[in-house]
Amino acid sequence: MFEIIKSGGWLMLPIILCSIGAMGIIVERFWSLQKKKILPPELLPQVWKLYRGKILNDTTLRRLKTSSPLGSILAAGLANSHHGREVMKQCIEETGRKVVHDLERFLNTLGTIALITPLLGLLGTVFGMIQVFSALMQHGAGDPGVLAGGISVALITTAAGLTVAIPSLIFHRYFERLVDEYVVNMEEEALRLVDILHGDREEF
Repeated sequence: MFEIIKSGGWLMLPIILCSIGAMGIIVERFWSLQKKKILPPELLPQVWKLYRGKILNDTTLRRLKTSSPLGSILAAGLANSHHGREVMKQCIEETGRKVVHDLERFLNTLGTIALITPLLGLLGTVFGMIQVFSALMQHGAGDPGVLAGGISVALITTAAGLTVAIPSLIFHRYFERLVDEYVVNMEEEALRLVDILHGDREEF
């Protein structure tokens, strides 16, 4: 394996670094984007019970805010519920934008890796072909070892770049879709809370 990497030339180093970065991001996002962490089940009914029992003080709201992304959004709405429906919705939207930004953390980096690794592989292909043509000019077509070395650089870097890019792109799309679903679900939960508190929807 090391010999294959070595024969790919110096461009294998940034490709390997990209693969390590992509793997780290994928593992971290799988851990951070678990549904039970983003959208704890039964959180909204629990919040409503606390509100109805007049137990929602500053301490409870701080604990709710740090409990989960959905909790952070609901806490922002509850803290400003006495200002009216529109102000409450505005505070929810402002907090929601920050939450979405946090959920999308590292996804731009993963997408960048998916884009640049094929280009690094292509660059390796170009260098490999330059090496082939240089060998042809210096030695003619009679030294297959030199030609094979240049072709090896060209093929290995291309294969390595695509090997990193393809799963990176797949997981980038997957996480983007997952975040979109979470955003829709959090928006629905927040609007339910607004409607309940301001009398437009029945209680739980």
